[in-house]
Amino acid sequence: MQRRYYRDGVELSIIGFGGMVVVGMDQKSADALVAESFDRGVNYFDAAPFYGDGEAEQKVGIALEPFREKIFLSCKTLRRSAAGAREELERSLCRLRSTHFDLYQFHAVTKGSDVEAIFAPGGAMDSVLEARQEGKVRFIGFSAHSVEAALAMLDRFKFDSILFPINYVCYAKGNFGPQVIQKAKELGVARIALKALALGPCRKGEKRTYPKCWYRPISDHDLALQAIRFAFSENVTSIIPPADEGLFRMVLDFAADVRPMTTEERIRLIESAQKLQPLMRFRKKIQ
Repeated sequence: MQRRYYRDGVELSIIGFGGMVVVGMDQKSADALVAESFDRGVNYFDAAPFYGDGEAEQKVGIALEPFREKIFLSCKTLRRSAAGAREELERSLCRLRSTHFDLYQFHAVTKGSDVEAIFAPGGAMDSVLEARQEGKVRFIGFSAHSVEAALAMLDRFKFDSILFPINYVCYAKGNFGPQVIQKAKELGVARIALKALALGPCRKGEKRTYPKCWYRPISDHDLALQAIRFAFSENVTSIIPPADEGLFRMVLDFAADVRPMTTEERIRLIESAQKLQPLMRFRKKIQ
């Protein structure tokens, strides 16, 4: 599998492993999927304490033990206070059977109040910086589903990376994404893509075919490949597929064919989204 530069000599596989995919699996199946992913070139593994209320961390931690020194492990916190973030970090390290995280991220930063709480005296940033000094965290990042919050976070600190939705429908119909990617590039912040396969929000009353996805994912192979190539063309380091085993395997299967889009291909894909509803929009005002 191709790898792209992250920072400080680190290269990540262009496809990452999202820990949510193992939620609901037995441990043997989780072990097998993690081992297969590693054998196929995946070296970026992501987890979080709220994926299955700790289930993902526990299962990924066991499955990754044979490979821990050869992979890049990231985790997240939803806590905004220093004490809360420290408690969550220590528990995650225990569950994931690791002495440190290669990347630790403030997760789901959405509102101005999130940003202020993280950076306030006694806020989560204090404990994460302390953990970095202790060697328990190597790189610091954040995830956001809001353009406004992402831009505000980038203004406040020199983050190592941002985990952000990069989706062709959101670009085409929601004006959502290009502002953040551009600013991150200017600041030298690595970009990791989420929601590349989001076709749009679930319709009211629609039966969810993929229960671990809160949106309608792209399941068509050809369109999925185009969507992944779109994100890849935005010069991201890595892309985390949806938390469904079938969709994850589909992306793994065509990972070797992922290449940047031509201008003509990009235009056609953007035009094809004109009648679709984006999962996210740029609302221009942070609450």
